[in-house]
Amino acid sequence: MKKMTALLTTGMLLVLSLTGCGTPANTVFTAADLEGKTIGAQLGTTGYIYAETEVKDSKVEPYNKGADAVQALKQGKVDAVIIDSEPAKVFVEKNDSLRILDDPFVQEDYAIAYKKGNDELGKKLDDALTKLKNDGTLDSIVKHWIGDEADQVSYTPDESISRDNGKIVMATNAEFPPYESMSGDKIVGIDVDIMQAICDQLGMTLEIENMEFDSIISAVESGKADVGVAGLSVTPDREKNVSFTQGYATSTQVIIVRKD
Repeated sequence: MKKMTALLTTGMLLVLSLTGCGTPANTVFTAADLEGKTIGAQLGTTGYIYAETEVKDSKVEPYNKGADAVQALKQGKVDAVIIDSEPAKVFVEKNDSLRILDDPFVQEDYAIAYKKGNDELGKKLDDALTKLKNDGTLDSIVKHWIGDEADQVSYTPDESISRDNGKIVMATNAEFPPYESMSGDKIVGIDVDIMQAICDQLGMTLEIENMEFDSIISAVESGKADVGVAGLSVTPDREKNVSFTQGYATSTQVIIVRKD
């Protein structure tokens, strides 16, 4: 009888150590708990870089899409996901089994990347960003995508503007809502709207190239794209290869885990 009781107790403990569908119970409750854990992150992002360099004894699993890292977390293949706060909110809203830890991981600024040496374009971008900030257009764009009143209505280009000054090719990765994502066959989001508003200021046409996130910097560096706009954080390593405008948004890297 005692043996049977012991077996039952062991079985109950095993069940309690698992969440739904047999996935392991969460063991990450603070940023400090990441030590020695398996972390999922999108390849080439600062979340991936921080997981590799800032977390002791961690194993970092790379994914081409943030959504794939989140799916791996749900399946128990990783212990946590490090990702920017706004896409994290979108993913968690769609997955009741996940939550974001209160501990912020790191804060950073988003900016527009452009080819080193192309100071003329850099100045035009900065001047346009300053105008958009001063006249309230930037805030208006963000409010359509973030916050309680977000309606996900895209910025409407000014059709009266002559676009004789050529085009700007924007490299992005449409896997990063609400900054850029697919709506049908169209790329939408904050970054797209900001660049469209900048093109209105400059009298230029916007062309968008969707690619893997870790290809964006090299696309700008090689001249395949004029700018990289994809929730790009300014880091010393990236500044070795491209130049950046002033920041247009501040974000926080956060940690997503499974709910208990």
